[in-house]
Amino acid sequence: MKPAVFDYCAPRSLEGAVSALAANPGAMVLAGGQSLVPAMNMRLASPSSLVDIQHVDGLKGVTVEGDHIVVKAMTRHRELELSESAHAANPLIREAMAHVAHVPIRNRGTTVGSICHADAAAEMPMILLTTDGSVVAAGPNGRREIAASDFFQFHMTTVREPDEIIVEARFGTLPAGAGWAFEEFTRRHGDYAIAAVAAVADRVDNTVSLGACGIGSRPIRLTEAESILVEGRFSDEAIAAAADSAKAEVTVPDEMHATNAYRRDLLAALVRRAIRKALSRAG
Repeated sequence: MKPAVFDYCAPRSLEGAVSALAANPGAMVLAGGQSLVPAMNMRLASPSSLVDIQHVDGLKGVTVEGDHIVVKAMTRHRELELSESAHAANPLIREAMAHVAHVPIRNRGTTVGSICHADAAAEMPMILLTTDGSVVAAGPNGRREIAASDFFQFHMTTVREPDEIIVEARFGTLPAGAGWAFEEFTRRHGDYAIAAVAAVADRVDNTVSLGACGIGSRPIRLTEAESILVEGRFSDEAIAAAADSAKAEVTVPDEMHATNAYRRDLLAALVRRAIRKALSRAG
């Protein structure tokens, strides 16, 4: 299929991009286009105008600033995946990125674009949430920072206003001494997750972050499982109880790829694997 007719503009400044977006209520931002363009071809999205931000100054690059890894809006997945500074600051990102589609798509798609697309089974929104990250939105009224815990509302729905552009994502760095793990199950490599879990754990400091995707209408933190692990100080009993508690977070109904019951058991298994792997890497 072909997309519906649309206007196109490619501003050279952020101010021009924000103005173009605000001037047309039906406009959408085009970054890597790996999600938006297929949706347009299938008529699932029909923007009246595309605001292409690939030529906007200052929207490319990865930097480590204090306890955050700053990823600009036009940074391709592959650039973040291969960034040695980002890997040193948080190796969980590279481990998760290997599960994002395939290399040709990661060469074109952008990490911030994936976060804005907000597919409930996508990996990078979940990693942003697990690392206590945030995004920075720029609009006619200036900039604002939005915590990942507040950003995702529903499947493909965020709190970004129609006249705002997300100019960067800020992933948390890995705490000193913490271990990390990413576990995912898909029907085929590169597919969206039937269920996936990210973990950051430190037995010495008795801290843990657990995120999951593919199990509900948005990425979530497994807060009850986190509390059980902290209270039980990562004992075998605590790990088993935390994994069992995670089952209640699965809200996806039975569908062609998996039943709700299957996802519940799958999530519990992934939680156990991720916690044990993260603890084995902590030190």
